[in-house]
This record gives sequence, structure tokens and C-alpha cells, in this order.
Amino acid sequence: MYFNFYKRHLFHLVKSSPWPFFLGTFLFFFVTGLAFFIHRIFFGLLIFFFAFFSLVYIARQWFFDIEDEASIFGYHTKVVKHGLYRGFILFVASEVMLFFGFFWAFFHSSLSPSFIYALLWPFENSFVIINCLGFPAYNTILLIVSGITVTYAHYAAACGKHSEVLDALYITVFLGILFLISQVNEYFEIAYNINDSVYSCTFFMLTGLHGLHVFVGVFLLYVCLERFCLQEFTTTHYLGFVCSIWYWHFVDAVWIFLYLFVYCWSSLCVNLNDILLFF
Repeated sequence: MYFNFYKRHLFHLVKSSPWPFFLGTFLFFFVTGLAFFIHRIFFGLLIFFFAFFSLVYIARQWFFDIEDEASIFGYHTKVVKHGLYRGFILFVASEVMLFFGFFWAFFHSSLSPSFIYALLWPFENSFVIINCLGFPAYNTILLIVSGITVTYAHYAAACGKHSEVLDALYITVFLGILFLISQVNEYFEIAYNINDSVYSCTFFMLTGLHGLHVFVGVFLLYVCLERFCLQEFTTTHYLGFVCSIWYWHFVDAVWIFLYLFVYCWSSLCVNLNDILLFF
């Protein structure tokens, strides 16, 4: 009777897995290494990269287990899929709240700047703001095009066009990698550090956090590309791919806000400050 009871229901009772423990542990080391690096402790960068590559490996192994549950064992029933959809929507909502907090700090400091800095935003003669028509505009084009290609990949997957799905995903992953490379180049061009002012602090937190999300999005789409190559997805079974697309569109939407306010609006404020100081 005990066995038959668990055979009748449509839910998936997951087995014990070591990956959540290891993921949480190396996330701690990841953040710790980053904090040490910011405070210029020499072994901080070593801890950061060790934790980073460990997290990539752990996430990949965890995805292997989920792929086996969905493709080999058939645990992802219709009821389980609805639960996973709702869970992923809540996860994206929590990510929205995370960025909302940092945007709140940015707008609080920009809309009511301190009198210590002559009520100017960004602060007078502190540093040169990046031109919004340079790297930021290039990155915006990359993400907009990648959003189009991943949407086409979704359409092709629903229509059963396997080769077109692969082509669109290859392009999307390539554009995401180009974005990350461009973001790193932008950081090398910047003349200020994260601890120079409240503007530089919010700038690096927002753009760095977004860059981390872009990396996660590229990783998720690469896993989906690998699964399409192995023909593990069908026209009616590609839940992981849909969630990855949602995540990528979330990354695109956040970047639009970043570009308009952190880059364009800050550049406009610098020009207005110069005019006010002239008079």
C-alpha cells in the first residue's frame, strides 16, 4: 500500500542531492573572495576564481541530474511543469527586487545629492563619465539583437525546426559572450574605482551584478543548446529552454534601464553641471 500510494500521484519527490550544499558553500567563498579582492587582499582574487569555476562545475552537474529526471526517468509531468514554471516566475520576481534595491540607492543619491558635493550629480570634477554612445551603446545593440535571436529560437523550437533553433542559439550565445568581453573592456577604460564615490559604487554594483546575470544567462542558453544537440527537447517538451528565454529577456530589460539612467542620464547630468558651473 505504501508503494502504490506514491505511484498514484503526479508530483515528483526529489531525492537527496549534495549540490545545494556545495553551491551554497562555494557561493560563500565567491562573495568572500570578491570582498577580499575589493579590499586589495592578495589572495582574494585566487579564492574568487576558485569559487567561480567550482560554481560552474557544480551547476553543470546539477543540470545533468535535472536532465536525467526530465528525459530519462520522465518525472516532469504536467503538474510538475506547472510547479516549475511558478517557481521560476517567483525566482525572476526576487531578482527584480534585487535590482530594484540597487536602483533605489542610485536614484536616492542622484535625485537628492549631498550638499557636501555642491548638490551636483555626479560629483564635480571627481571623474569622467563614460560616453553613453561608446561601449554602452554597443552593448545595448548586442543585447537587443540577442533578444531577437533567442525569440526566434523559441519560435523555431515550437515549429520543430531543429537546425534553425541551433543556429539562433549559437548566435545568441556568441552575442552574450561579446557583451561580457565588451563589459570587461569598459571596466579597463574607467578611470574610477568602486570606492571613489556613491556614484561609482552604485555604477559598479549595478553593471557588475548585471554582468553576472548575463554570464548565468549565457550558461543556461549553452546548456539548452547542448540539450538540443542531443535531441532531448521536443516541440512539446522544452521547459528548461522556456525558462532560460524568460531569464534572458529579464537580463535585456534590466540593461535597458541601466543604459537609459546609469549611462545616458548621468552623461546628461554632467553636461548640465558644466553649464551651471559656467554661469
